[in-house]
Amino acid sequence: MLRNGLEPWHLLVVAIVVIVLFGSKKLPDTARALGRSMRILKSEAKAMKEGDAPADVVPVTPEAVGTSAEATPEQPSSAAR
Repeated sequence: MLRNGLEPWHLLVVAIVVIVLFGSKKLPDTARALGRSMRILKSEAKAMKEGDAPADVVPVTPEAVGTSAEATPEQPSSAAR
């Protein structure tokens, strides 16, 4: 009875329902927007993957900034006075 799950006539029925629901004029715009969204998602996922690499992480130390933590004691801000 149920061999493969999706057969070619299932896809035809789904295509007809989509065309009836959205109309043939909106389908190209919808496909274009979906393509843009997929490209953005792919580029953001790639950027996140590259951003998580441990070689990209550079720790910031007081010596790298040029000041010492002991040399600059914390002072209350002028707004707190």
